[in-house]
Parts: sequence; C-alpha cells; structure tokens
Amino acid sequence: MSSADGTVEALDARAYTFPTDAPEADGTLAWDATTLVLAEARAAGRTGLGWTYAPADAAHVVTGLLRDQVTGRPALDIAGAHEAMVRAVRNAGRQGLVACALSAVDLALWDLKARLLELPLVRLIGAVTHEVPVYGSGGFTTYHDTHMTAQLNGWVHGHGIPRVKIKIGESWGRSVPRDLERVRHARKTVGPDAELYVDANGAYTRKQAVRVAQALAELGVGWFEEPVSSDDLQGLALVRDLSACDVAAGEYGYDLAYFSRMAPAVDCLQADATRCGGLTGWLRAAAVAQAHGLEVSGHCAPHAHAHAAACVPNLRHLEWFHDHVRIERTWFTGGLDPTGGSVRPGADGAPGHGMAFRTEEAAAYRVV
Repeated sequence: MSSADGTVEALDARAYTFPTDAPEADGTLAWDATTLVLAEARAAGRTGLGWTYAPADAAHVVTGLLRDQVTGRPALDIAGAHEAMVRAVRNAGRQGLVACALSAVDLALWDLKARLLELPLVRLIGAVTHEVPVYGSGGFTTYHDTHMTAQLNGWVHGHGIPRVKIKIGESWGRSVPRDLERVRHARKTVGPDAELYVDANGAYTRKQAVRVAQALAELGVGWFEEPVSSDDLQGLALVRDLSACDVAAGEYGYDLAYFSRMAPAVDCLQADATRCGGLTGWLRAAAVAQAHGLEVSGHCAPHAHAHAAACVPNLRHLEWFHDHVRIERTWFTGGLDPTGGSVRPGADGAPGHGMAFRTEEAAAYRVV
C-alpha cells in the first residue's frame, strides 16, 4: 500500500496570539493582537497544516466536534471529510467560530493530500495561471500620515505592487473629512498610476456611502469595500449602482447560501478560505461568483489562498494583508515573494502549500 492510500491518523490544533506592531483600527473595530489557530492532520508519516484567524476557542472545536469526523477517513477523500464536518456541527451552529475551525481543518487536509501525492497544491487542484496578483492592504485608521506613507511606499515603490488598500470610515463614519484627506494623501504617495482601494468595513449609512463614493471616484479610487454593512444587501446594491467604484464584499461569508445571496449586490465577490470552509468552500464560492459573471478576490491570509487562487479562471486578486503577512512570515517557512505585484505558488516544487510552522519560535505566544 502506498502512502497515498493511508487514513487520517490524528488531528490536533493549537492557538497562538501575536501582538500588532502598532495600534490598529478600521471603521468599526480596534485591536492590538491577532490569534492564529493552527490545525495539523497526519497520515502515513506526513503532516498537513491549515490555519484560521479566529478566537483561540476554535482550537477546541477542532479537537472536540471535528476530530472524530476526520480521523480514520481516507486522507485523499477531502470532500467526504468536509461533508461529515458540516453535518456534525449542525446543532452547534455552522457560522462564525465553528466555520473557522472547520476551515482550518479543510486547509490541513488539502495540504496533507498534496504532500502524500508529492505535488504542489496548485498542481493537485489544477492551475489556470502561474501568477496570482496581490494588493497591499493595511492603512489602518490609527496610522498617522508618516506611518501610512512608509507602508504605502514599501508596497508600491519597494516591492513594485501596483495596487494598495487603506481603511476609511473612521469612528463609524463620523470622520468623513479625515477619511477623504487620508485618501488624498494615499493617492499623492502612490502616484497616479497605482490602483487605490478603500475599505469602510460597513461604517457608512447608504446615502453617506453614495456621497463618499462620488468623492472617491474623483480621486481615482477603483475599489470600495463594504461601503455599508455587508448584511445590508440592498444598500450594497444601491451604492454599487450609483458609484463609479467597484463595490466589493463577502469576507463574512461562511457558506454558499451567503455568497449566492450577496453576488447580485456587488461588483466583485470576496471570500475567505479561513472562514468559508477552507479550500473546498473557497473554490465553490469562486464558482458561485463565476455563475453570476463576477470575479472573486481572496480575503486576507494570503498564503492560505495562494495555490487555490491560481486555479480559478475568475480570480481578480489576493489580499496581501499586513497583519497576516507578518504572522505568516514570522511563524512559517516557505513564504511567497510579492515583488512585482504577484506571487507564484508552487514555483519551487515543494509539496502541499510549501509552508512549515516554526513551532519553537512561536512557543512563547501559544495560548491553547
């Protein structure tokens, strides 16, 4: 029997909390740390790694509700394990923290399968492209102009990333003049040719967002993320129809029904593999977007998405999010290089997603 014929022998999870390098906030939330929950699935002497950014309790969901649904199953049968996990969490509630835990396990199973078959994950799924465009993402509302300038310069003029995003909607939309001043400053910093995006994190009211969108268009902003709450589908559609900016949302989607409801209200559908059911859920969400004539964008956690992102024909780009890039570069080996504005997953031929966790370096930050 080959190693690829093995069953999943063990499933474990740990959680680590990493402080931010400066106070951070968007339009509706402030934070000073990020928690990564790591899932490990083992079979035939190989270990697959998956992760999510969620409260540490997600690790207990992995070892409690999900472990028995995965262990003992053929390691190659990810679809069966995924469906078993979905059914097992029905009464616990699939949304939110539970979905994040399930996503981490699904990611670990995909990585495990590719390692057992000794293939880069992008080759296992089937590449559409060899290069995945990324955009630099940060520009938090707590940043002073000097800090934001340095970050934007690093992406655009340092790494050659021709698209960047900053946060607006400060204080639940109560600081519109400062929002627009920060956008003007960002445009001056990146120059006329770089694509400039903004993310309000649902801070504005409908008509307020329409007014802001008009000002943003004059500054050459092409992407207006969550101008209103992502729960307000009518509001998203209103801003989309009255704005020259592309309206995007979807990061809080945990199942396909959510994406199906949202697709008619946006110009680009976002999906987060660390929340929406891992790569299984993300690939399905990309298909929902394609069925509606939309592109899909990977939300945050760039190294968790990169291989799958190269495998869908309707990809727009992947978010090179400051917090998650810091963590993924600090605690993992095998990180990708965004120089030139894109990454090339699997280019080195390493099996799976090519990442390995630095357990000793992260030990001091472990919380579960």
